[in-house]
Amino acid sequence: MIQHLLSAADLDAAAATLILDTATEMAAMADRDVKKLPTLRGRTVVNLFYEDSTRTRISFEAAAKRLSADVINFSAKGSSVSKGESLKDTALTLQAMGADAVVIRHPASGAPHRLANWIAGSVLNAGDGTHEHPTQALLDAYTLRSRLGRIAGRHVAIVGDVLHSRVARSNVLLLNTLGAKVTLVAPPTLVPVGVGAWPAGVSFDLDAVLPDVDAVMMLRVQKERMGEAYFPSAREYSRRYGLDGQRMRRLPEHAIVMHPGPMNRGMEITPEVADSARSTIVEQVANGVAVRMAALYHMLGSVK
Repeated sequence: MIQHLLSAADLDAAAATLILDTATEMAAMADRDVKKLPTLRGRTVVNLFYEDSTRTRISFEAAAKRLSADVINFSAKGSSVSKGESLKDTALTLQAMGADAVVIRHPASGAPHRLANWIAGSVLNAGDGTHEHPTQALLDAYTLRSRLGRIAGRHVAIVGDVLHSRVARSNVLLLNTLGAKVTLVAPPTLVPVGVGAWPAGVSFDLDAVLPDVDAVMMLRVQKERMGEAYFPSAREYSRRYGLDGQRMRRLPEHAIVMHPGPMNRGMEITPEVADSARSTIVEQVANGVAVRMAALYHMLGSVK
């Protein structure tokens, strides 16, 4: 059993594969008339979101409800947080209310790790600052495996705003654990300091990388986290690092296009590519529910 899921590094290959295999079984429920299991009946899952979210919050809520858990959605806006309540005091309140698991999204890197020290229940990191987003990496891995048959030996290019991307960090860790080769492609200004220690290669030339990959994962340019200019203009960024139809045709025939969402259509990816048969963007959203069901199942399902 996994107590917490704070980082993709928490999972070895066996644990990650177990979650992916379980997600396959959970996904099969979509074809059933009754899409619920009694596994987490009587358990309480709190969605503790200090940042706005659509896909992740709804995905976790749907996952918990399909496992018959009671779900409490907590938004920082309109709560005591807006009055200055600390994360620790909020955690102690949730602890007193008997939360079995807390799904947290927070603007501060490391917040889920702090929370795990304050409550007895399980903590799932749904994104902390620019640090990590492990369940996004799991659903991306699930999508890769579903489309390509296997992950080991595949080459994945992660392209764009790596500096501010918690998705990139978690994917690099998890894909490496599962035996894939990862190449980060970005302008020099959007490559993190210390990236040489990551288990990934780095390239500044997207066109040179595309013919050799099995999947290309485009990252959203996170303008809200940028306090200064990291590239000359949006048009220049798109010219060098955007994925358009011409670039997509440079990919091998079997290669897929991914994006964690939300997208800046026309900037890092064109509508032609986002809506193409190669795109897995909608699949990734659907797969997120099954993967998060699997994670919750292995964290809470075996606890008596």
